[in-house]
Amino acid sequence: MLILLALYSPFGATDTAAPLGRSIPDWAKGNVIFEYFFKGGPIMYLIAAVLIVATAVILERIFWWLIQSTRRSPKKLDSVYAALEEGNVPAAINIARGSKDPLVRVAFHGLSHVHSSVEGALQIASGVELQRAGRFMPVLDTIITLAPLLGLLGTVTGIMGSFSFVGNADLAPTKVSGGIAEALIATACGLGIAIFALVFFNFFNARLARLQFELESTSNNIILMLNSLQNRKGTDQDARQPQQFASSN
Repeated sequence: MLILLALYSPFGATDTAAPLGRSIPDWAKGNVIFEYFFKGGPIMYLIAAVLIVATAVILERIFWWLIQSTRRSPKKLDSVYAALEEGNVPAAINIARGSKDPLVRVAFHGLSHVHSSVEGALQIASGVELQRAGRFMPVLDTIITLAPLLGLLGTVTGIMGSFSFVGNADLAPTKVSGGIAEALIATACGLGIAIFALVFFNFFNARLARLQFELESTSNNIILMLNSLQNRKGTDQDARQPQQFASSN
């Protein structure tokens, strides 16, 4: 966000005098980004911490989704479906065993409980996958709300600092304008972080919604195939009973 402020500054040069008596370290003088940081007041430390957390979460989620995309195995899932269509549940379990694809993993957990509660096993496995995919999303959601509030807090403290000089005999316009500059810097950084986090938050939410749909589709397909298999077995048994009765007579 400070980079945007540096680009906004004409020719990248600023006055090294910080507003409201705030000092700029010697090592930061001449660096536009750090000068803006120190001119933004003490709230900038909190805003910088929020930016670091947001960046870390976003990078972690990007790498996580990239890794997950390499683990997808549609062919293996189709093989599981093919084995179920043939009525070979043990073969379908063996195919799905040890897969890193979340859809195949859900299918494996459901088929492993074929003699108990298939729907319950599928729901639990899907919930685990969604929990992994939605990791740190509440953190991003909090940052989207927190960053503008911190910027607003910087605005308030900056304006308060400006008005503290009003009415003084040694009123200096640079002190008043410096407080307003501090307020605007904090506000701009807070809004910039919120916008930055919001874009990725919506992107990750879209990926999460898509994964949820795929998990629900896989679970429904497994349930329908198992029900169809049971119906076929029931039909075969009904067809055998008249033959057995006729042969006994």
